This record gives sequence, structure tokens and C-alpha cells, in this order.
Amino acid sequence: MNQFRRAITNPFPWMLLLSVAYFVIRLFHLTSLPIFTDEAIYIRWSQIGGNDASWRFISLTDGKQPLFTWFVMISLRVIRDPLFAGRFVSVIAGYLSMIGMYLLTYELFRDKRMGIIACFLYCISPFTVMYDRLALYDALVATFSIWNLYLAILLVRYIRLDVALFSGLFLGAGILNKTSAFLSIYFMPTTLILFDWKKYKRLYRIALWTGLFIIAFILSQIVYAVLRLSPFFYIVSQKDALFIYPVREWLKHPLEFFRGNLRGMFDWYITYMTWPVFIAALLSFVVKKTKNLEKILLTGWWILPFCALALFGRILYPRFILFMAMPILPLASYTTVILWERIVSKTIKIFIIALIIGPSIILSRAILSDITHASIAKGDIGQYVNDWPSGWGVPEVSVFLKNQSKSGPIAVYTEGTFGLLPYALEVYLIGNKNIEIHGIWPLPQKFPDDIRMMAVKKPTFFIANQTQTKPDWPVKLISSYQKGSNIQSFMRLYQVVLPEGK
Repeated sequence: MNQFRRAITNPFPWMLLLSVAYFVIRLFHLTSLPIFTDEAIYIRWSQIGGNDASWRFISLTDGKQPLFTWFVMISLRVIRDPLFAGRFVSVIAGYLSMIGMYLLTYELFRDKRMGIIACFLYCISPFTVMYDRLALYDALVATFSIWNLYLAILLVRYIRLDVALFSGLFLGAGILNKTSAFLSIYFMPTTLILFDWKKYKRLYRIALWTGLFIIAFILSQIVYAVLRLSPFFYIVSQKDALFIYPVREWLKHPLEFFRGNLRGMFDWYITYMTWPVFIAALLSFVVKKTKNLEKILLTGWWILPFCALALFGRILYPRFILFMAMPILPLASYTTVILWERIVSKTIKIFIIALIIGPSIILSRAILSDITHASIAKGDIGQYVNDWPSGWGVPEVSVFLKNQSKSGPIAVYTEGTFGLLPYALEVYLIGNKNIEIHGIWPLPQKFPDDIRMMAVKKPTFFIANQTQTKPDWPVKLISSYQKGSNIQSFMRLYQVVLPEGK
């Protein structure tokens, strides 16, 4: 045990090793899973905002805060592949989360080994392996959640102005990214559980903490006020109401959806975090009865937002609970280190460690190597892999259209005016003046006259994504692309072929 303690006294080599492992895992076949609906939207927004400064706040037109898209705008300037550029932002966000995980765990438990193990658990967690590799807001949400908790703990323990200022900036950046980051502000007073009541001048220090908390809050609102520069700022609250019940509406049915939401969310949670890691986190209260206040704080930062979302959630996806899962990892690392200390037999030690990390490694490996058969959450398998929101066929169709456009102008009509189509095509075909893209929704039964007229002028194509039957139009199937392992869902590319004389 002393050898283990001495070996990890210097965390730098271990963090360097974990950093290499992190980027190998996150960048491995980063674009093998095709672009899906939300990614297409966010990357397309970033392309538009990056090319036209007047559209920097374009995400607000759909009620989404812009910080993630701003980072993607920067990434697009240095990375040619738009999907890689978008997902790379999440990769960097995840790396910052891993660094924050070490700092958070060490600050709470004062044990470098626990910090290293928490980082390792983060690195191999199926939840983070899944979302650190997608061009979505949620990896960045988790980053700010970890760092905001860490800074909140520093503030209550050291009560310093510089910490309050950093905390205010991080809180502001978090809510500039997604509304759920407001929870970090609401839960900051819970860190008072770590306040040292035995120290002298406790009333003075409480008053000072209160003042610094107010400063951090005001600073966060100043940062958030940047959004008021856009005339579309009001749409944020409207969009939030689609996913979260407003209090007035919630009061009509306060507990009607709570049990169902809680059951579904917990199923997603266990799928991605795995039972062994979750049980290890719970055992942290049993294996050694020290640092109990720190454990209660971490548990609260998981349970409180989890139950709040189950209570008020209207439309839920597994990615919404990613940031809530983060406080569990320091608890699991605490249990892992304590068990390693107390168990004498090396065989049993290795067995316990394998039991804790084995399921995470197995599922993460499946996500990386064969996601179509990976046992990810049911709420995700349809969106990302097997149903119409997934982007199987988009890369191939884009290449085909590029090649066709080399011979002259062409026109493309897509089933859909917002989302995967036409945005995914626009993401890949941006700047190609020979390709004219039009969206249609809903699909009319009668062959549209504008498509007929276009087909007379130039080669015209139609892409069906949700409709799985051939439209009663004069079109010829060129190719079809199955959605993951779903043999009933395809993206189909047609060419308009008008009859002679038409």
C-alpha cells in the first residue's frame, strides 16, 4: 500500500498518461457515426454565424443560447471537416471536464489517488465517451457544471474575491451555453455545508461569503445579458417551456409524470454510468465514515437536479442528465481507493477493480467500435443510430451530389425544411454554387410544379428521409442507405426523370 501511495504522490505523469488515453479514445473514428439532426442544425448555425457577423446569435432564433455555436465557429476556421470541427469542441470540453474532475475530487478528499481514479472513471465512462464525441451542447454543460461546483467549494472554504470573480464568469459562461446551468447558481448555497463553523469570526465570514456570492451572481447576469443584444432573446424562455413545465402549468398536475420520468431517467443513468460505478458511489458512505459532508454535497448535486428534472420535465433525452452524473464519479473513486487500501489479497483487489470498471470499458468499446449494436440508452439509439434523425447516407449523398455538380448546375429537393435535411447537406456542400438546395415539408401527394419546372432546366434530385415509400412522382431510385440496424428505415436518393415531352 505504501508503494501505491508513493507511486501516485506526483500526479503529473498519471495525468499525462490519462490525457493521452483520453484523446486516443475520443478521437478514434470521431466521424464514423454520421451527423444527426441536432448536430446538423448546430454546425449549420455555426457556419452561417462564422461567415456573417450579423448572425452570431442565430441559435437564439430557435431559443438556444449561442456559446457552443461560437466555439464551433472558431473550430470551423481551423478544421476543414465540419463534422470533425463540431465534435472536436465537445472533445476539448470533455478534456476540461476531466481536469476539473481531478481538481474537484482532490479539493474535497485531499487525496491525489482519488483524483486520478476519478479522472480515469471519467475517461472510460460510457456516458462521457458517448457525448464527448458528439457536436452537442451537453459535453460543455457538464464542463461548466464540474467547474462551477469546484469554484463554489473554493469560495465557501477560502472566501476570496478572486474566486468569486472567476465563479461569476464561469456561471455566466455556463448559462450563456444552456439554461440548465442556472442550477449551478441555485445550488451554490448548498456548499455552505462545508463552511467551517468552528473558525473565529464566523458571522463576519458568513456575511463576507454572502457578499461574494452576490458579486458572483451579479457578474454571471452581466455576462448573460450579452444575449439581450439580440432581438431573438425572448425565444429562449419559449423554447425552455417546450422541455420544462412552467410552474403555473405544472401546478395542474404536480406529480402526474414524476414517477414515469424518474423511472426512465434512472434507466438511462444506469445504462451509461453502469451499476458497479453507481453502487461504488453509494458505498462511499459505508467503506469509511470520513468526509461525510463532502459526500453529502456531491450526492445532493446529483439528486437535486435529477429529481427537479423528473418533476418538471416535459420532453426528456438521456443527454439532459449527463451533467448530473458527474458528482457520482468522485464518490466512486473514493470507494475504489478505500477498498484498495483495506483489502489485503491482491487477487481480490484486482477482482474488485475489474468489477467496477469492466462494464464501463465493455460498453465504451462497443460505442467506439460498433455503435449500431452497442447497448446504449433506448432514448439515444433511435436518435443517433436507427431512426430518421440519424444521418446514415448523408456523407455518400453529399459526395454523389458534388460529383454531379462538376458537370454543371444541379438542383436538390429534400424532405424537410429544418433539421437533418436540408441542413446536413448544406453543411457538407457549403460554397458549392452549382448545387441549389430546397426543402419541402410536408410532402405533397401531387408532383409539385416547381420541381417539374426545375427538372426541365437542370438535373434534379430528391432525398426522402422520413417517408419510407416511393412518392407517386416521376422519380428513379439511385441509392438507399439503411439507418443503423433498422431494416425499415432508409434515406433514399431519387433523380427526377420526366416523361418525354413533359
